[in-house]
Amino acid sequence: MPRAVYVLAIGIFAMVTSEFAVGGLMPEMAGGLGVTISQIGYLITAFAVAMSAGGPLMTIALMRIRPKPALMLLFAIFLVGNVLAAVAPSYPIMVVARVVTGVASQAFFGVAISVAVQLSRPEVRGRALSVVLNGLMLGTLLGLPLSTLIGGQLGWRAAFWAVGALTVVAALATMTGVPRLGRADGGDGDFRQEMTVFRNGGLWLALSTSTLIIGATFAAFSYLSPILTRVTGFSSGAVPLLLVAYGAATVIGNYVVGRLADRHTITVLLAGLILNTVFLAGFALFAHLSVPAVIAMLGVGLVGVTMNPAMAVRVQRVGNPGPLVNTVHASFITLGVIIGSSVGGLAIDAFGLRAPLWLGAGLAVLGIASLLPELSRTRRAQPPTASPAEERVEAASTR
Repeated sequence: MPRAVYVLAIGIFAMVTSEFAVGGLMPEMAGGLGVTISQIGYLITAFAVAMSAGGPLMTIALMRIRPKPALMLLFAIFLVGNVLAAVAPSYPIMVVARVVTGVASQAFFGVAISVAVQLSRPEVRGRALSVVLNGLMLGTLLGLPLSTLIGGQLGWRAAFWAVGALTVVAALATMTGVPRLGRADGGDGDFRQEMTVFRNGGLWLALSTSTLIIGATFAAFSYLSPILTRVTGFSSGAVPLLLVAYGAATVIGNYVVGRLADRHTITVLLAGLILNTVFLAGFALFAHLSVPAVIAMLGVGLVGVTMNPAMAVRVQRVGNPGPLVNTVHASFITLGVIIGSSVGGLAIDAFGLRAPLWLGAGLAVLGIASLLPELSRTRRAQPPTASPAEERVEAASTR
């Protein structure tokens, strides 16, 4: 595996750590900026919306720039956003900072994934994508607790300064460790030419599947803490350890999926969705029992967001490996986060804390349904297999 692929993971780790930092520092930020905790919660929404809507626009603006300079420019924009967050004197300035970092983060995901594809042989692209996306998994596992620890010890602004320092390290590593490349899709950066790929209905179906997979997962993940404490009965002190275990499960699952994604893309996605349906439904049914609840939670970690490498391989096959397709795909993934977390919150208000788990199971079932057209086409495309008797007759006739 090229060393540059691992370097790209450092950049994604920095982006994800910044994304999750607010979630662990809500009380401190609310006190420091003189606003309510719910208003700090809107900063997470602002980041997600900026990623989903602004990331593709940023990628379009960078179309005529080669990948490595584009990555460096995105690092610079992302650094500016984090410095602005660290010194923000007021809540409106913090909102601007989160929008800037969200836009840069999404565009970085798209360009980084395209670079990883270019650097890797076709038969190991899934593995390369899993390495890059390990930055996402490690951000979930380590980024949130580290930023929370730094913010708790040194103040919430120190957490954003730390992300800024990490961004500089990642940028320097990218400058020295990533080679100069041409465009991944072989195009010349013409906007109209880039948009023709989106006329492919199969691409939109693949994007929708990704949204449903991530929506199913985040319907549960967004509310793990209150479910584990108020329904399962764990103490608040045990929840961080359980979340670390969940993060470890995502790292393991991402590794396994990366190994299988190239040769068994649709099979992996189908198996992941079926298992996720079982785990989410099981979690909803047995959330009041500690052992089944933890097993189900870890199962969701193993087969939820870890489908990312297979999702990316599928989207690139029906579309192309270019930055715009990858950034739009990342936007559909972010849309899944928004749907899972927002609709899950509404479901809790209406039906209680188990409701987002049932919502996740329902979204996973819809994800399975979205794979059926491609499964049907694949089955029709396979040549019929002769029976053993027919094979003996054919062999005899050729003697």
